[in-house]
Parts: sequence; structure tokens; C-alpha cells
Amino acid sequence: MADLPTEPYVFEPGESPLLVSIPHAGTALTPEVEAGLSATGATLGDTDWHVPRLYGFLREHAVSVIRGCYSRYVVDLNRPPDDTPLYSGATTGLFPTINFDGEPLFRAGCEPTAADRQRYLEQIWRPYHERLASALQALRATHGHAVLLDAHSIRSQVPRLFEGTLPDLNLGTVDGTSGSPALEKQLAALCSGSGFTTVTNGRFKGGYITRAYGDPAAGIHAIQLELAQRNYMDEEPPFPYREQRAIDLQAFLRRFVAALLDW
Repeated sequence: MADLPTEPYVFEPGESPLLVSIPHAGTALTPEVEAGLSATGATLGDTDWHVPRLYGFLREHAVSVIRGCYSRYVVDLNRPPDDTPLYSGATTGLFPTINFDGEPLFRAGCEPTAADRQRYLEQIWRPYHERLASALQALRATHGHAVLLDAHSIRSQVPRLFEGTLPDLNLGTVDGTSGSPALEKQLAALCSGSGFTTVTNGRFKGGYITRAYGDPAAGIHAIQLELAQRNYMDEEPPFPYREQRAIDLQAFLRRFVAALLDW
């Protein structure tokens, strides 16, 4: 077993009003979860693979970044602490027991206990959100407003979650409530002119982070961007990054972040 992270998240402070949250790229496992995973679960297939690498240019622009260290199979940082479902259709919860395809993540009888899960909530989930909240408040105090980009990726085909093939760029503003309508319009236009397929507030409108922290009236604007993984990696184990395939997508992400900073 690999050494456990000393902290449940990594935070890189910046000077701009933009904060990027990357909750699902972590792969660390607690001993209980690692010991109980099924062969399917052990692949960590639902990870937002390589998202920190895609956004590696952020340090050039003084953007604050917070990213989770633990796998979403330990505790999902983008679900509410009471595990209320975010979508009416198929989904996964705060403590997932199945993957996106509905397959068991744990061997029979080997799921973490209720006490284990409560510990993950207190020691992994809450510190991430406390740091995220305090960073947003500090940015708003400094700049008069703050912008939160919640950065995600997913396989382009997951029949249990959505029909057909997912658009390349999935912009979410919780149906226009988590950020300025003018900002949403500008970002949607940028996506539409990118050469990638796109949708705004489609299957992925925004998870808990976008919904909980987006408060335009208070000067905090939250946007979720879900990327189809086919544009930068192989979607089968061991999920390698494909440098040449990623060039166009990373160029778009640079323009997307620049638009957030200019706004």
C-alpha cells in the first residue's frame, strides 16, 4: 500500500480572483477501502484522470487551485454531506458502492463500516470544503468577487448515466443559478466556437460544489466544466494520457481560463 497523504487535499494559493477545484483526480485509498475493493473497483475507473495535468498551466496565471488527494471511492467530495441525490436519474453517492456502470466496487461483506465512513467525512470531506470555502471568502474580500471553476472529466460513453456519446465540453451553471448569466453566455459562446461538441446545463448541470458555493448575489460565481476523456487519454485501463490528442483540448482550456480571468 502506498503511503497515505499527509493532508486530504493540496492547495496552491494564487493572486487572481479565480479558484479551480479538482475534487475527483485523487487516487489515494484508505487501508479499509483498498483491502475491500473488487477487481473492478481496484482499477479506480471513475477517476477524473489527468485533470491536474490538463490544467497544469494555471500556475502561469496566479490561479488558486485545490485538488483532492483521495479517490472518490473513499468519499466523494462533490456530493452533499447528507448524501441527498443531486440528479433524478442514475448516479453514485457520497460513499460509492457501485461504479458508473452499476458494478460493485467492493467484494461482498468488505465495504467500509459506518464508523470508517464517518471518519472519512470528518477527516477528508470536511477539510476540503472548509479550505475551499475559506479560499473563496478570501478572494472575494480581496477582489470584491470570486470565480470558482469546478473541473471534471468522465468517459465519453456511460450508458447507465446518459444515452449515446457525451459532448466534449459540458458546461454547468445549475440552470443559470450558480453564476452570472452574462458569464454563462460568454463561456457557452466560447465552447460553441471551439470546434468541440458542447452543451450547457445538459446531463451535468453542476454537482454539490457548484450548487453549494455559487452565489452570484454575494459575488461568488461557480461554473462546472465536465470534459469527455476521449479528447486527451485512452478510456480503458491503464488510462494513459495522450499528449498529441490533448493539444487542442488544452489550448481550449487556456482560452477558457483566460475568459474567466478577463471577466
